[in-house]
Amino acid sequence: KIAISVPEEVLAQVDKAAAERGENRSRFITQMLMLLAQARTDREISRRVDAVFARPEVAREQVRTAQASAKVLAKVVKR
Repeated sequence: KIAISVPEEVLAQVDKAAAERGENRSRFITQMLMLLAQARTDREISRRVDAVFARPEVAREQVRTAQASAKVLAKVVKR
């Protein structure tokens, strides 16, 4: 458990949102914090993947792979 200070207007919005979802305040805040933490993790993963695919050698390999896949698919479709 933790204790935090939250402005009254924010707490009122949290309570309203929790009630609309049929949850108590604690569960609602916990769920929102979990979603926030996951979004942060997802952004970091996306950033790292983007960095890999931004490398010229990786981009060239992706093009080669796509071209080879297109050739194979064209042969399969002709059958």
